[in-house]
Amino acid sequence: MKHGFVKVAAVTPDIRVADVAYNTEQICRKIDETVREGAKIIVFPELCITGYTCGDLFTQELLLSKAREALHVIAEHTKGKDGLIFVGAPVAADGELYNVAAALNDGRILGLTTKSFLPNYGEFYEMRQFSAGPKEAGELLFDGDRIPFGPRLLFEAGEMDSLIVSAEICEDVWSPVPPSIEAAREGAVIIVNCSASDETIGKEEYRKSLISGQSARLICGYVYANAGEGESTTDLVFGGHNLIAENGTVLSEGKRFENGVIYSEIDIQRMISERRKNTTFQTAGGHRLPRIPFSIKAEETALTRKISSRPFVPESGVKRAKRCEEILTIQAMGLKKRLAHTGAGSAVVGISGGLDSTLALLVTAKAFDMLGMERKRITAVTMPCFGTTDRTYQNACRMSVSLGAELREVPIRESVLAHFKDIGHDPEDHSVTFENAQARERTQVLMDIANQTGGLAIGTGDMSELALGWATYNGDHMSMYGVNASVPKTLVRHLVHYYADACGDGELKKVLYDVLDTPVSPELLPPKDGEIAQKTEDLVGPYELHDFYLYYMLRFGYPPEKIYRLARLAFAGEYEDKVIYKWLKTFYRRFFSQQFKRSCLPDGPKVGTVALSPRGDWRMPSDACGALWIEEMEKIPFVRLE
Repeated sequence: MKHGFVKVAAVTPDIRVADVAYNTEQICRKIDETVREGAKIIVFPELCITGYTCGDLFTQELLLSKAREALHVIAEHTKGKDGLIFVGAPVAADGELYNVAAALNDGRILGLTTKSFLPNYGEFYEMRQFSAGPKEAGELLFDGDRIPFGPRLLFEAGEMDSLIVSAEICEDVWSPVPPSIEAAREGAVIIVNCSASDETIGKEEYRKSLISGQSARLICGYVYANAGEGESTTDLVFGGHNLIAENGTVLSEGKRFENGVIYSEIDIQRMISERRKNTTFQTAGGHRLPRIPFSIKAEETALTRKISSRPFVPESGVKRAKRCEEILTIQAMGLKKRLAHTGAGSAVVGISGGLDSTLALLVTAKAFDMLGMERKRITAVTMPCFGTTDRTYQNACRMSVSLGAELREVPIRESVLAHFKDIGHDPEDHSVTFENAQARERTQVLMDIANQTGGLAIGTGDMSELALGWATYNGDHMSMYGVNASVPKTLVRHLVHYYADACGDGELKKVLYDVLDTPVSPELLPPKDGEIAQKTEDLVGPYELHDFYLYYMLRFGYPPEKIYRLARLAFAGEYEDKVIYKWLKTFYRRFFSQQFKRSCLPDGPKVGTVALSPRGDWRMPSDACGALWIEEMEKIPFVRLE
C-alpha cells in the first residue's frame, strides 16, 4: 500500500444454485487464491453463497439457515488472512429477507450492507422474495453479535489514511441516486459492488460505461464483481463480466462468459488529490454514516496496472488522431478569437525548421482558414544566424511556401554582432549571453514586423520548455499570443505527424516528416560540420521523461519518490534507473528556479488537464523554494549511481 496503491480483486467463483456447501468451498478457495496474489479488497457477486437465481427457494428456511451458517464459516476462514472481503448473501431479520453484501475481515463479520433498490421489472422480480434495506443504517443482532446493518456503511482501514470502502449491490448503481454518492461524499474512495447482472445484447458496453462513469463522477475506485456461469439458465445467462475502474478509466475487465478473477491496483492518493482540487466535489461534512474499522497490513503493493510512459499521448491510433484534431482546433479557435478581437490584419511567425515553430505555423494557417482570411497575410520569418543549418533553413522555407504564407528572410547575424560590440561581449565567448542575444533579437524582429503589418506575433514555445524554463526571458519566452503554451513536447511531435498525414499535400508532408526527424535544438551555437551542434535533450534531458514528471507532479501532486517509482516502471527497458533519477532531480531544480518566466506568460489556449498559465491552473510564487522536493530526492532508495 506504499504510495497509496491498494490491490483489489473482483471474483466470479464457480457455483451451483442452492448448493450452499459447494458454493462456500469455492468462495473459500478463491479467498485463498486472491490473498496469495496480494489482493487487499476482494469482492464476490451478489447472493453468491446461495446463487442469485434461487427464486422462491429463498422462502425456504433450510436454505436461509444454511446460508447463515456458511457466512460464519467463510468469516472464520478469513481469520489470519490479510484483506477486506465482500460476499453476497441472503439474511433474514425481523420477519423480512434482505439481500446483503457481508464485509469480512480477520475472522469477523464487520457489517451487512443492504440492497437499497430492488429491481422488479423485465426479467427481475426481487420484491417477490426480498425487502429493500432500511433508509438509514443501524445495528442487527446477528447470532449474538450486534453488527452494523443497512446502506452506505463505511469501512475504514486503520493502517492506511484515507482508505475508506463502501459497498452497494447491483441495481443500486443503476438507480438515479446510487447509495455510493453519499458514501463517496463522506470519504469512501473505493466502492465495491456485489452484482448479478445478466447478459443481453448491448448490455456489456452499457455496464462498462455505467461503472467507469460512476467512478469518474465520484472520483473513486470501483470494483464490480458479477455473477457468472453456474447461475440458473432457465431464462437468463450470466457472463461474469467483472470490472475495476478508477476515476473514469477501466483498469481491468473480465472476459465475458468465463468465470475467474481480475486484479488491479487502485491509487488512493490519486483519488484524494483529484478530490482536493475539484471544488464541485463537495463532502457531506461530519461523520453521519457509520464508520467501521478494519485491519490490513501496510506493505508495498506490487504494481501490475499499466503505467503509460507518455501520459499526454493516447496509445490508440484512432484516439490519438481524434485528440490531435481536437487540440489543433482548440489552438486555432483561440488564435481566431484573438485575431478577430484585435482586428489584426496579419500574423507573424518565426520559422526555424523545428517542431514548435512548425506547429505554430500550422495552427496559424488553420485559424486563418476559419476566419476566411488569405494565408498570404501570414508572414513566416526565417532569421538565419550563427547556428542555422541548411537543413532547418530549407525546411522552414519550403514549409512556408507550401502553406501559402509570405516568406520573409531577415538575417540577424550582423545585428547581433553589433549588439555584442555595444555591450562589450566577445563573439568567441559562446556563453548564455551569446545564445540569449540571438533569441531576443529574433523576438524584436518578429514584434516589429507585426507592427509593420498590423498583426500579431505568434508564440511558438511549448509547455515542456516552460516547465523547465528552457526559454530566453523576453526572447522566445514572449509573444502576442502563445498557441503552444499548454502543449507538451511529446504531444507536439504527434500533432505535426497527424497534420502531415491528414493535409493531403505530398510536398508539405515530405517537409513535415523531415522536421520530425530533425533533433530538437534552438540552433544558437555554430554547427559542427554542417550539423546541429546544440541538442536540447543532451543538455536538459529527454522531454519524454520531463513530460512524465510534469504530468504526475502537476496533475496529482505526487511526491518525488512516487514519481520515480512510476517512471522506473513506465520506462523499464528505455532508461536506466540512474538516468531517470538524474533527470528527475534536474526537473525539480529547474521547475522551481524558473517560475519567474511562467509568472508573466502571454495569453494562450489551454488544451488539456495540465497547464502552466499563471492566470489559471498554476499559481505559484516566483520565489518558491524547491529545497523540500530536492531533499526528498536525496532520500529515495535506488540503485547505486556509479
